[in-house]
Amino acid sequence: NWGRLSDMGIKLFQGDVRCASDFESLMDVDWVIDAAANPSVLAGLDPGSTRQLMEHNLVGTINVLEFCKRCHAGLLLLSTSRVYSTTALRSLDLEVENEAFVPKRDQKWPIGVSSGGLSESCSTAAPLSLYGASKLASEALALEYAHAFGFPVWVNRCGLMAGAGQFGKSDQGIISYWVHAWAKGQPLRYIGFDGKGHQVRDVLHPRDLAALISGQMEDPHRSADRICNVAGGQENAISLAQLSTWCADRFGPKQVGSEPEERPYDAPWLGMDSSKAINLWNWRPQISLTSILEEIAASVPACHDTT
Repeated sequence: NWGRLSDMGIKLFQGDVRCASDFESLMDVDWVIDAAANPSVLAGLDPGSTRQLMEHNLVGTINVLEFCKRCHAGLLLLSTSRVYSTTALRSLDLEVENEAFVPKRDQKWPIGVSSGGLSESCSTAAPLSLYGASKLASEALALEYAHAFGFPVWVNRCGLMAGAGQFGKSDQGIISYWVHAWAKGQPLRYIGFDGKGHQVRDVLHPRDLAALISGQMEDPHRSADRICNVAGGQENAISLAQLSTWCADRFGPKQVGSEPEERPYDAPWLGMDSSKAINLWNWRPQISLTSILEEIAASVPACHDTT
């Protein structure tokens, strides 16, 4: 997106959030939106990569917070649904409906979890994942800096993001990756659980997130909870198998491989309850799942033959 942003007249600076000295050349600002992180729930598990993850996600946050302290800027920290306990997610009693996992309604729900998704009261006790732990620690630090130094902080725990600004890379979200790979004839496989792609996420478009962020910047000292879930909701939820059906209709049929063995920290169903954001900020997602998928599909470069 660098060239497109430059063409719009946006001044860009290239730096590394892990490097404190890279912040020294920046001018004072009113707000910082911290969207910098290694976003993979599997990050840090490979030998030698754990420190890199923490330097990106936690040390980077400290450097951002020191910058905010210096210029007394507000901070909008984009966090993640993966700060919630893996134990809570794995304890759900699920069944398959229409090629997707759904929670059974007559089960004993973990605290903060319902058929509408995970609320902010869901457990954040370990295990989360190394990635989730780094983001939860970043949240705590941000709120402590805000209290100690008197600048506003809002923490938005985002669900799965998807849109045409992603380019189908594996670290940019499974929806964009899946659509691009399908359109380009690249191999795909269902990993974990039943190996049939029944795992579910709800999808949020960045423009919907931007609408919330705008409201938060306009009301920095509002007396309200500083942490909110921000997600597409059950109306925008989809399984990989359902996404495959959509891709087949859009681009033509394709075989998808299967690898039933599960990976650490994978969750079969992860929906987010954004009721707090809806009630506090009069916000709700406006962009439908179908619109998001069509936008991504239209952004795919000239496709290979998918037959």
